[in-house]
Amino acid sequence: MKILYFYPENPAALNQGNNARAFALLQYFKNRNHKIDYVGIASKSFSEGDLEAIKNANLIENGFLLKRDKRISKTLSYLFTYAIPNKLKGRIRDFDRTRFGHKEQFSKILKDNQYDYIIISYAYWAELIRENKHLKNAKLIIDTHDFLTSQFQNQKRFNLGKYFDKEIEVLNLFQKVWVISSDENYVFSQFVSSDVITIPHALEVKFQLNSTKKYDLVYVASSNEHNVKSAKWFFEEVYPKLNANLSTCVVGKINEHIPELPNVTKMHFVEDLNQVYSESRVAICPMLSGTGLKIKVVEALSFGLPVVCNERGIDGLLNKTNNGCLVTNDAATFSKHIEQLLADNNFYGQQQTLAKNFFLNYLSTEVVYSELDNIFK
Repeated sequence: MKILYFYPENPAALNQGNNARAFALLQYFKNRNHKIDYVGIASKSFSEGDLEAIKNANLIENGFLLKRDKRISKTLSYLFTYAIPNKLKGRIRDFDRTRFGHKEQFSKILKDNQYDYIIISYAYWAELIRENKHLKNAKLIIDTHDFLTSQFQNQKRFNLGKYFDKEIEVLNLFQKVWVISSDENYVFSQFVSSDVITIPHALEVKFQLNSTKKYDLVYVASSNEHNVKSAKWFFEEVYPKLNANLSTCVVGKINEHIPELPNVTKMHFVEDLNQVYSESRVAICPMLSGTGLKIKVVEALSFGLPVVCNERGIDGLLNKTNNGCLVTNDAATFSKHIEQLLADNNFYGQQQTLAKNFFLNYLSTEVVYSELDNIFK
């Protein structure tokens, strides 16, 4: 079976949850011996060298990077074949991230190859396949990653009806629509005519990797606007209420927005995130806004770590209770949950058991791979 997999960024850059999701899918394809051609978008953070490294890891057969055609982007050709038609059709530009030259390069890849499946990541890259004459009866799958209409709600010209209609129209270009969470399945399945299938983020069970604990708390986050706002809330409202002797490890670009604080270890980047999780007792996920499944919550559960989070932290989890997550939007209660987990071994053990059972039943590679096998059988 030959599959073309489009994901715009470098999946091997595991400092972001969305990249981890893409990398996990590549691992599934490798495990099942599917032949994968990978297409991404060239950028300062995604080069031919990065693509070669993915190929050397035997995750893909061939790799391509789409480049913006800067040489002719200001010519009449650009105006009459790209810019003006988009204006006349009244397209919502937020749902189209293709740039001049992308579609032509993508079409050439399709023309030169035969694929059984074409998987496009994110609805705003769907224009790559719209009215494309070189699909050759390949089955089309969109991996949504997120409910994009919600992501755009703070845009100046945002109109809920128009944006939601556009997202549904785009998803209907595909035979199968993958969603990462049960919440998104509930929304899309009521409006999309295509098959909507929940494919959670899959990870291997890592309960056995637990080692000597160096940190009481671990917090992993990128520097997107949702995380910045949530980290500010945690360190201003929760952190001062905690025992001053608690040790916290913060991993990721979110550290750019966190001041130097007592007993807080800041790691902007780590080669092996597994080691940090295995050396931690409790994971926190302060999350005041944002949609979709939180990859960092899944990662923590894969180690059997209890999680303390806000209500948004359990978005996308099939079970909202008995899942190893203690949920509250109140700063005082958030701190009390942390303190109880660290002080009460029986309570910690109960939450750890819930975390392990929930992960095994819904998020392990065994469970998710079985769902994917049903698609590619």
